[in-house]
Amino acid sequence: MQALNFPEYSFRFKNKENKVSIFDPIRKKFVILQPEEWVRQHCVKYLISVKKFPKSLINVEKELTINTLKKRYDIVVFNTDGTIHLIVECKAPKITISQTTFDQISRYNLELNATYLMVTNGLNHYYCQMDFKNECYTFLKDIPNYTS
Repeated sequence: MQALNFPEYSFRFKNKENKVSIFDPIRKKFVILQPEEWVRQHCVKYLISVKKFPKSLINVEKELTINTLKKRYDIVVFNTDGTIHLIVECKAPKITISQTTFDQISRYNLELNATYLMVTNGLNHYYCQMDFKNECYTFLKDIPNYTS
């Protein structure tokens, strides 16, 4: 897999029937290693090791319903009160982050009401803070570290 714009992390891999899997510490299981999963696992490690979010507040690859359509978010970080602090949308490194990507995460956030949004393809990372009053988001240099 290609090098990403994250710190270097160690991962657990498994090879079965010529398919490589990577261990997801949140889902507590091996998942097939695809380019988007490579980005997702780096992002999870980043949120835990750099931003200091507890694993117990992180959720990966869960279904949500938007206007009767079933969708899956990549990563959600909860606040201790159960509200959503951050949504992360991960794309494969070859996918260019575009307005379409921001539209996708914004649609998810209509349901989830996260304070912060992060969009990454592993090479480029974008961070936003929601302004619910004015129904827009402001770009940030980074997301804030976890505070209990």
